Amino acid sequence: MKDISVTDLDAIIQDTNSKIIDLRDNYIYQLGTIPTAINIPSNFLMTMPEEYLDHSTHYYLFCDYGVKSSKVVRYLRERGYHVYNINGGYHEYSNKLSF
Repeated sequence: MKDISVTDLDAIIQDTNSKIIDLRDNYIYQLGTIPTAINIPSNFLMTMPEEYLDHSTHYYLFCDYGVKSSKVVRYLRERGYHVYNINGGYHEYSNKLSF
């Protein structure tokens, strides 16, 4: 499984063993994010994944629309990390809230 939908997020947010990572720049993260998400901008995560991730934890990554996070997921999976893309990113999540 590479992608998950925003409808699957409720269970992930409740799971204290799961880590959600917001890849957007910090100033955008400060404007709003998915509950429990931590901010690690994509350029930090791509250049030094070992500083932020371990190989035994599952991580769920998102950006604005899911394009950049999909690329980051591909890169990190090739390096043995358990990472998943949140399909549609924060945009899709915020649209879900408005319904």
